[in-house]
Amino acid sequence: MTTATLLWGVLFSGFGMGFALYGRRQKANVPLACGIGLMVYPYFVPDTTLLVIIGVVLTAIPFFIRR
Repeated sequence: MTTATLLWGVLFSGFGMGFALYGRRQKANVPLACGIGLMVYPYFVPDTTLLVIIGVVLTAIPFFIRR
C-alpha cells in the first residue's frame, strides 16, 4: 500500500460517509448504497489508478440516478 492509495482511500471514504448520512436521513437508497460502497471498496482495491476510477464513478452515480 502506497501513500497515494491511503490518501485516496481516506478521501473517498469521507465522501462515502457524507453520502451515507445524507441517504439515511433522506431515506434515499442510491446515495446510501454509494456511500457504503465508497467506505468499503478502498479496503479491497490495491491499485491507485483503479481506486480513483472506481471512486469517481461511485461519487458521480447519485448525481445521475435520482430515486
